[in-house]
Amino acid sequence: MYFDNKVIWITGASSGIGKALALALSQYDCKLILSARRTEILEDVKTQCKNTEHVAVLPFDLADYEKMEPVSLKAINSFGHVDILINNGGISQRSLIMDTDISVYKTLMDVDYLGTIALSKALLPHFVKRKSGHFVTVTSLMGKFSSPYRSGYCGAKHALHGFFDALRLEHENDHIKVTLICPGFVNTQVARNAITGDGSLQQTQDASTENGLHVDVFAKRMLKAITKEKFEAYIGKKEVLGIYIKRFFPRMIHNVVSKSKVR
Repeated sequence: MYFDNKVIWITGASSGIGKALALALSQYDCKLILSARRTEILEDVKTQCKNTEHVAVLPFDLADYEKMEPVSLKAINSFGHVDILINNGGISQRSLIMDTDISVYKTLMDVDYLGTIALSKALLPHFVKRKSGHFVTVTSLMGKFSSPYRSGYCGAKHALHGFFDALRLEHENDHIKVTLICPGFVNTQVARNAITGDGSLQQTQDASTENGLHVDVFAKRMLKAITKEKFEAYIGKKEVLGIYIKRFFPRMIHNVVSKSKVR
């Protein structure tokens, strides 16, 4: 199996997609490193995993992007090396541009973009030295086209595509792989935890997220995309069609999204 005998590091592992990935991957003969901000929640996820002796907990905050080198070293020392880094941690946004303080955009870029690339850059020399490694980064369909109420989130996710496409090109000869996962709507707490124009949490669910893919179904499809070492994978329901409409009919996707009731 693709994941057997590998060390897999998951950020944002305390809930949602990250937790679902941890539980699914714990069924394989692999070792896991679970990261998020809160130790107690990570420990709870660990207890739900199979083979807990093969699961390490490494709490840190993606917003502290200048401290990623020691975090990366701790991860490597957990089991001797890292084979796959799943960049899943991040936050979403729900606010109109006119209502959004510039500090909110900074928070989104610090966590969703700079935190992710700083962590990946800190681990990169380890992958280069081993001539092996796989960066798996969860972006969004919003990293390929945009939607109202998500301007900062869309900007950060678009930026991740630019960075990791360049990383893939620069390190192809080092046998380093990059997979970008673009979720559509997944039924998690992402909407409730989204920040609004003043930086406070939205704390409410929306219909599109509520009716999205079950997180376990999403995790299964995501793991399949990783095993196939896809460059990009679009995972969701009918909203995935937006990728292809954007590519061939950019004005049409504008009209479709502007008429939708997505919030």
